[in-house]
Amino acid sequence: MSTRLADKKPAIPTHVAVIMDGNGRWARERGLPRLAGHRAGAEAVARCVRAAMQRGVAYLTLYAFSSENWARGQEEVSDLTGLLRYYLRHKVRELHKEGVRLRFIGDLARFDDSLREELAQAESLTRGNSKLTLILALSYGGRLDIVQAAQRLAQEAKNGRIAPEQITESVFTNFLWTSGVPDPDVVVRTSGECRLSNFLLWQSAYAELVFLNVFWPDFNERHFAMVLDQYAQRERRFGARPQGPA
Repeated sequence: MSTRLADKKPAIPTHVAVIMDGNGRWARERGLPRLAGHRAGAEAVARCVRAAMQRGVAYLTLYAFSSENWARGQEEVSDLTGLLRYYLRHKVRELHKEGVRLRFIGDLARFDDSLREELAQAESLTRGNSKLTLILALSYGGRLDIVQAAQRLAQEAKNGRIAPEQITESVFTNFLWTSGVPDPDVVVRTSGECRLSNFLLWQSAYAELVFLNVFWPDFNERHFAMVLDQYAQRERRFGARPQGPA
């Protein structure tokens, strides 16, 4: 049995990934505009980040804006990007002081030049931090991630820098937007929906899945603790047979 399988699983996952779902339904139930739900969701992000740091999680990836979100109404897209811009301008330095490193993954080229510059500045400012790596998936899709990695690898092969038979899983992983980041140990989705919705498809191959029946704006430290409790109770086998009597 490999060392990876033999080692006892730590109680605290190294990497937690979250599909933050339910902002719109949360707002609708309260007779509020969708933007109110997104703003309340941003406050839940702050609680989630705080809980991750308190519990010793090293990586936290949040599905903030999917590639499919571009198909929403122009007003909502503008609200979402405006909210992102606001937090880049008003919250990044606070995160920097707390030792959080920011990283952004996805098809960032779809954002305007000024927003991309602010994203780059946030990454540059926080690059040396190590308390928590906070990864925001923006204009992100799991299938798109795999396709762009395949395209880049194909170009490498075309240019003679790699032979097709040299392409392994580990090589392929290095061409994903999450290169250098360990795969998530647990993927969480709020709102009661039970699907991945095109999020970290390659990276989540062996992740534990936790589905919570709570809208994202209501997510708090107690819910984060529930996720960690569920994770600690599961046995991760990475496709191997369970040990002991059948």
